[in-house]
Amino acid sequence: MIRLHITAEGQTEQAFAKTVLAPHLAKFDVFVDTRCVLTSKHRRAAKEYRGGLLTYDQAQKDIRNWLKEDKHPECRFTTMFDLYALPDDFPGYAASQAKRDKYKCVEMLEQAMAQDIGDPRFIPYIQLHEFEALILAAPQQLAWEYLEHDKSIANLKSMTEGKNPELINDGPTTAPSKRILAEIPEYDKVTAGPSITAKIGLDTLRKKCQHFNEWLTRLEQLAEVKT
Repeated sequence: MIRLHITAEGQTEQAFAKTVLAPHLAKFDVFVDTRCVLTSKHRRAAKEYRGGLLTYDQAQKDIRNWLKEDKHPECRFTTMFDLYALPDDFPGYAASQAKRDKYKCVEMLEQAMAQDIGDPRFIPYIQLHEFEALILAAPQQLAWEYLEHDKSIANLKSMTEGKNPELINDGPTTAPSKRILAEIPEYDKVTAGPSITAKIGLDTLRKKCQHFNEWLTRLEQLAEVKT
């Protein structure tokens, strides 16, 4: 049995981990716990503020603290961060930007992050290019949350037909979330994102999203791997 701690960039990724990943991974004896990355603390009020990846330094401290808090050998740790708008203080960031192949880019970033954290229980994951790439794997499922948007959803479906959703570019107006918002201004990733991806289903997400599939496959195998 493995306990998997996921550090999520924000509430959307956290909800996705709880509602979609956790039930699936439990079938493989991998039990998920997730929290958003710590961004600040109010010591006097004894409050923590979580969500929003502002700097790598914040993420690094939060991940290392969790590693120290739970040193049990049956624990594993991973992340769910977006490549889009990734802070430029991430290890390997400058070198990764020279990679035209985005799969090579994200591989370099994950390797640099693993080396920086320096714990064999840590498995970094960076989503290409952001969470909404998963929704664009089957944008017709937006209809479950956004009724009377048939034309907008058809536009998104046509826009992504035959394309790899993980490689939809990360420009400020063309990133996956920006494309969805251009068609459906009411789109709210926190409330709609996890439920839509649940409707799409992991089988479709894995077929359409290579890097996501590789990560999930590795997580499924954790209980089989002996350290």
